[in-house]
Amino acid sequence: MINEHVYCPRLFYFEQVEGVFVENEYTVEGSIQHKRVDKEGKSAPAPDEEQEEPVVVRSIQLSSEKHRVIAKLDLAEFDGGRATPVDYKHGRPMKTDDGLDVWPSDRVQMAVQGLVLRANGYRCEEGVVFYQKTRQRVHVPFDDVTIAWAEKAIADAWETAGAVEMPPPLVDSPKCPGCSLVGICMPDETWQLRSRTHNGGTGQLRLFEARPRAPDALGAKASRLLVAPRAELRPLYVNSPKLRVGKSGGVLRIKEKTKVVQEARINEICQVNLMGAVQISTQAVQELCNAEKPICYFSQGGWFYGVTSGLGTKNVFLRRAQFRLAEENWFCLRLARKLVAGKIRNQRTMLLRNHVEPPEAELRELKRLVEDVETADSLGELLGLEGWAARIYFGLFGGMIKRESEHDLDVGPELAFDFGSRNRRPPRDPVNALLSLGYSLLAKDLTVACHAVGFDPMIGFYHQPRHGRPALALDLMEPMRALIADSAVLSAVNTRMVSERDFVTAGQAVSLTASGRKGFFRAYESRMGTLVTHPLFGYRVSYRRLLEIQARLLARTLEGELGEYPVFVTR
Repeated sequence: MINEHVYCPRLFYFEQVEGVFVENEYTVEGSIQHKRVDKEGKSAPAPDEEQEEPVVVRSIQLSSEKHRVIAKLDLAEFDGGRATPVDYKHGRPMKTDDGLDVWPSDRVQMAVQGLVLRANGYRCEEGVVFYQKTRQRVHVPFDDVTIAWAEKAIADAWETAGAVEMPPPLVDSPKCPGCSLVGICMPDETWQLRSRTHNGGTGQLRLFEARPRAPDALGAKASRLLVAPRAELRPLYVNSPKLRVGKSGGVLRIKEKTKVVQEARINEICQVNLMGAVQISTQAVQELCNAEKPICYFSQGGWFYGVTSGLGTKNVFLRRAQFRLAEENWFCLRLARKLVAGKIRNQRTMLLRNHVEPPEAELRELKRLVEDVETADSLGELLGLEGWAARIYFGLFGGMIKRESEHDLDVGPELAFDFGSRNRRPPRDPVNALLSLGYSLLAKDLTVACHAVGFDPMIGFYHQPRHGRPALALDLMEPMRALIADSAVLSAVNTRMVSERDFVTAGQAVSLTASGRKGFFRAYESRMGTLVTHPLFGYRVSYRRLLEIQARLLARTLEGELGEYPVFVTR
């Protein structure tokens, strides 16, 4: 951790204070190369123990109460009362005019190991760093300057660990592209948004009218593409109450009675979704919690119940800021204006993209409602404006559904893909049944994103707390409803991924069959995997990754790094 603090205080804060760690190719390679040296060997000889020949000991853990540090040494060479620590590093040594040298963060780490060895009674005059890429040993003498630097680095790290505010991100640093936490830290995005805010930029929603990737008038550079745009992990849906989920090694086994109907490797999925009374074993729950793979529960009709996850983040400071600002009416109103305005703008964009002939009068009314939303005086007024915009939008929703004259199935009128108005609890036609399921899935994904970032998803700003309702997830969901859930519904219906025969009625309620849900899951996940260009940062990311980006930007806003929350609005 002292190494991390010298390398980047913000990286240290994420790992030490918030308990966040993400693997990438460099950390995985480093772990593999450390397997041999991490095997515990014989105990280190006592400082005053007589030795006939030098002794090499691997994987030694020692501490120094004076310096308040614990060190795990990869390897140490003992000769009499003298000890020389050896540390294995994945990369290459630093090249200087005087030859090879260790990197500053490696130098301070070795000096800390020297301090710990000295605190345990050994004479320690130097350390050695072995760089695996070049197979070279570089010596680090423990002179007074190096030891003093290490002591100061320890003190600085303790100060950062006790700070309430996170250190700022590095500026345009070459360290960032190889960092495994770059997708969580988001250094370029943070500085770009801070530059716009601190230099008197226009209103937040107006920011999206700028052309992406070009430097703006305020001098903010376009963000580097530091993260992979598409995640390889996919959700697992278990869609029948007859099924049971168990575990065998690192594989989930889905059984119907005693027959295995499907298997899924745990390291290839990002979450498990159980629809209805699906059974899951304790061993499977424990393994998924240990792997930080959330388990999401739905009713057979698609109602989202909740999530089981591991211990999660340690970021108590973010939750404290969330609870404090949730009690501030001015902040709730300010954020709610942006969320509702973004929602209406995206609804208008959906009509422009997909409606056969969107009426000009309704489009102008939606544009006017955005202006009214941005000056609303209360959350109650916002609810009224949002409801009026929803009536206009859903009044035109049927115009985005394709009609096929030859599509003539022998179904009742209540099962045709005719949309008149939005209804729910229960939905009374197929399109509304799809919309309700789509909103449940989106609320689930944003609840998972809130947990991943460190929020309490039950405390919102626009949606006020209510028993069993993930209010913050619903807040973040507002601008994304049309772009993800509504779009998935239109895709499922217009491409016939779901047909009229995939629905059943019970009284006035209409719900999907198991095959219908399977078809809609395919449409929804296809939408979540679609790449979209972020209008502020210029790079392309999937909608699934975008949900986490927006949650992290909200966290930066609550923690004071950003002046305004940048709502996602598409063109």
